[in-house]
Amino acid sequence: MNAVPGKPAMTSMHEALRAEAAAEPDPVPTAPPAKKTQIIAIYGKGGIGKSFTLSNLSYMMAQQGKRVLLIGCDPKSDTTSLLFGGRSCPTIIETSSRKKAAGEPIAIGDVCFKRDGVFAMELGGPEVGRGCGGRGIIHGFETLEKLGFHDWDFDYVLLDFLGDVVCGGFGLPIARDMCQKVIIVGSNDLQSLYVANNVCSAVEYFRKLGGNVGVAGLVINKDDGTGEAAAFAAAVGIPVLAAIPADEDIRRKSANYEIVGRPGGRWAPLFERLATQVAEAPPLRPKPLSQEGLLGLFKGEAVGRDVVLDPATEADMCGPNHMPKPSLEVVYEGS
Repeated sequence: MNAVPGKPAMTSMHEALRAEAAAEPDPVPTAPPAKKTQIIAIYGKGGIGKSFTLSNLSYMMAQQGKRVLLIGCDPKSDTTSLLFGGRSCPTIIETSSRKKAAGEPIAIGDVCFKRDGVFAMELGGPEVGRGCGGRGIIHGFETLEKLGFHDWDFDYVLLDFLGDVVCGGFGLPIARDMCQKVIIVGSNDLQSLYVANNVCSAVEYFRKLGGNVGVAGLVINKDDGTGEAAAFAAAVGIPVLAAIPADEDIRRKSANYEIVGRPGGRWAPLFERLATQVAEAPPLRPKPLSQEGLLGLFKGEAVGRDVVLDPATEADMCGPNHMPKPSLEVVYEGS
């Protein structure tokens, strides 16, 4: 194949792609940690309130004198937006791409920003329809390692992850022991607890493979007092770390990008207790529920447990023009 002047040969590109695909991930570190940093990954259904919980939790921890790094790992980049009062910060993915195109190195100050003692950054994600969000997570962590992530001195690193762990990229902290424990944010609804159960299943799966990550507990957000989330936590064997009420004051302030977890404020005791729980709760090995077990937490009429599955027939599928086809089966006399 003749190479086009000024462009690499197609075979070279294919070879590069094959080499990248064949590259094995770095082995999981087995040496004792040099620092006592707690790296905690937070998971939950989209829109359930992970970013609200984390921005307020990180703010309260910083006010208590802890060194906290908050990393948004959701392509929506809403974690830091709430922390910074609605301002979005440049993401690691877009910044590294821009710097690489300009032939410039990326620096800490390009992607990490501070507010009242909280250090925060966003990994970001690809443009819509133009890439894999999980691959973006992997690329983001590779960039963090180049920036010296393992040498940073923090008491807590909080990772805000997209809810369902169906993609290898979003399951990276669990799969590769990149965090010590997982915290789940859920509510009293089936969909959020379905995601919570999937997270527990992922943790249990990798524990069977020799992993060490555990679930520290459940944060119930928008708690209306119906009790399904608390029942789920008890069923899978994890504690409830906090129950944040479905309160109009919280909803309004959160919608206006206000931090409610401020010392001396109305909601300060709630987030002070949550900060203590997050710090002290040990990583546990959960017992994921079956689908029937999960449905059993709710009233039958709410989840359709009394619905009977009625099998469809070929006549149903073909409609009024359905013509029965003669059987080709050979029937022997006397059989």
